[in-house]
Amino acid sequence: MSFQKPSLLIFLFFIVKINSNAEENFDVRQHLCTVTRYHVAKDISENSFVPSNINDQCTPIHLNLVARHGTRAPTKKKLKQLEALSTRLQFLLQNVEEEKKSLHNIPAWLSGWKSPWKGKHKGGELISEGEAEMYELGIRIREKFPELFKEEYHPDIYPIKTTQISRASASAVAFGMGLFSGRGNLGLGRHRAFAVTSESRASDIMLRFHDCCQNYKAFRKSQEPFVDKLNKPLLNEIAQELAKRWSLNFTTQDISSLWFLCKQEASLLNTTDRACALFSPSQVDLLEWADDLELFILKGYGNSLNYRMGVPLLEDVIQSMEKAINAREGLVPGSYEMARLRFAHAETLLPFSCLIGLFLDGSEFELILREHPLQLPPKPPQKRIWHGSTVAPFAGNNMLVLYSCPDNNSSKYFVQVLHNEHPIRLPGCENSDVCPFEVFKERIAAPHLKHDYTALCNMESDQTEQTASRFLLTGYSLSKITSYTTVVGAICTLFLAYLFIAFVKF
Repeated sequence: MSFQKPSLLIFLFFIVKINSNAEENFDVRQHLCTVTRYHVAKDISENSFVPSNINDQCTPIHLNLVARHGTRAPTKKKLKQLEALSTRLQFLLQNVEEEKKSLHNIPAWLSGWKSPWKGKHKGGELISEGEAEMYELGIRIREKFPELFKEEYHPDIYPIKTTQISRASASAVAFGMGLFSGRGNLGLGRHRAFAVTSESRASDIMLRFHDCCQNYKAFRKSQEPFVDKLNKPLLNEIAQELAKRWSLNFTTQDISSLWFLCKQEASLLNTTDRACALFSPSQVDLLEWADDLELFILKGYGNSLNYRMGVPLLEDVIQSMEKAINAREGLVPGSYEMARLRFAHAETLLPFSCLIGLFLDGSEFELILREHPLQLPPKPPQKRIWHGSTVAPFAGNNMLVLYSCPDNNSSKYFVQVLHNEHPIRLPGCENSDVCPFEVFKERIAAPHLKHDYTALCNMESDQTEQTASRFLLTGYSLSKITSYTTVVGAICTLFLAYLFIAFVKF
């Protein structure tokens, strides 16, 4: 008995200590889904993955960049949501006063709170932090691949393409200023002019394919109520917890708005002690997971149409590499395209990442080749690969670097994929980050490129409805997932209670 008592005490002490350290090290800025700043997300990588060693004799001959715009201000729609939140919070506080309850435990900042963006009538623009993200990205890419950017600038050698949305085009300009800094004669920074081109918003199937795809719009509209239904039990649970903690009658809409405010404050203002402080770390984990589920269902692997409508972009990437190979074998350096640089949105970057099979394990890659929807990312504390904060943060990017290597009787050209500037495993190429170009084309790209954008998006078809039905019939339910995790949690709690009672008896 004397041996068991201290052992149990030490066991309980370590459980408390681990939980305490986890909360102390918790940084909400790493859990903001697609509102995460690039400097926070960039260096979050898979520690177990060992990148391939590129042979010293291999030379980079072409680079494809697909990048999301940098950090932006809240959009016009979200500005209105924050204004409504201000009115709602004052109403809640007034109710507390009328019921003659104490305001002592209520955070002081809630009283008289106004949106930091109050008075703004337009939103969504690239802010100064976003400009810096893109400018510095341009500098780093030039430093990382000096062989590709040593040539004199010409728009046919370094084409820069963007959407007609201002935050994307502004990001392209900021990136170009960094990439070509010191290469011209303009101002103290010796900047130079460069061309940025874009397609009409109404017909840009390369970088805004989601806007031109009618079947996708119909699918998304049909699934949004389903996503809301998934999220409601979780939001309701947190609303009840916060209502009890702060004595404010929060609704699920209040929780949704406060979580949005938390993300904006933490990302754009670096403020984490106001709206974010209302939530515990475990609640933040769950809210992040709910965001990730929505991203997964409406823009990711939840439906094959979500990413297969991006086939024009994938086709453009493959063709640009093929042209580089052909030019390499017949032309002198400096006379052909060295890099194709694209700037768009999360709705562009994320489907493209899915098209090349990122953030999957091997078995899941086989499923997407057969157009099967994948299981939803598991609920915390279970680990998951799919995190919006790393998949598509502000300024998130994919780079596909084409290398020419000495002929080793198997392949002369290889593709290395970098996500947020770090090598990333390709499940379609034996989990390596470097893939023979022909294997990349046939194994990863070809199954998608057999589809036609017009057939996928604009023709009357049962495909979208059938895929959506398959997704729904899999029995996904947040309440089921919640119930499962609740049962596991209850078992763990009962086990600890049993140990504690046994300890007291001893």
